[in-house]
Amino acid sequence: MPEGQPELALVVAPRMDYFTHEDWGLDFMVTSFGCDPEDVPGRAGPAGEVMHEISTHCGTHVDAPLHSGPTCEGRPSRTLSDIGLEELYRPGMVLDVRPWAEPGEAIPVEALKQAIAATGRDVEPGDAVLIRTGQERYSLRDPEYFAYPGMSGAGTRYLTGLGATVLGTDAIGWDRPIPAMRKAFHETGDSRHIWDGHYAIRDKEALIVQQLVGLGELPLTGFMVGFFPLKLTGTSAAPARVVAFVD
Repeated sequence: MPEGQPELALVVAPRMDYFTHEDWGLDFMVTSFGCDPEDVPGRAGPAGEVMHEISTHCGTHVDAPLHSGPTCEGRPSRTLSDIGLEELYRPGMVLDVRPWAEPGEAIPVEALKQAIAATGRDVEPGDAVLIRTGQERYSLRDPEYFAYPGMSGAGTRYLTGLGATVLGTDAIGWDRPIPAMRKAFHETGDSRHIWDGHYAIRDKEALIVQQLVGLGELPLTGFMVGFFPLKLTGTSAAPARVVAFVD
């Protein structure tokens, strides 16, 4: 993990133990059935795992409005379990912003406008807008993975103002990296540099989805996308399986 950001460990992977067929699994069967190891077919029981620690923001995940603050559009922010399934199956649009993406920098609003124009249609109310920054070409071993381009408050408000209700990115975070925002804040004293992409959701509700993969395999438009998070009660997020449906 990057120096000074140990909290990212649980965002990229859970801490878990793996139990094999031959050890834990075999012992489980012997104990459960009161038999000898030789009685267990193939001397192999079930495999299993135990997650000791996992963030609700682990891996590809959906952020509910609650993650961005206690209120959204002047009302109590919705939790993940408040979100209807119909809100998680939306027409998709990929914005390829790779020509403008710079490590640690905010994606300019003008870049979003040009990427939208390249799709051949406007953002429509209820769209899921997926930002392709090119980050999926990096792995956790690459320092570039954590120096991703992100979204500003202005860029986020621009997309929600057009009607997007789901905002996705192939980067590990929606905003710029925390070290970049921290540096900008201390250089300017302007608190608008603090997590401004997420805080913009307080003004206009949308769901944020991070750590997407496979955006390069999709057409820019003309597909549906399903965001299928674990339905965890009262949480700010949940890991999700995201599936695009292309005719």
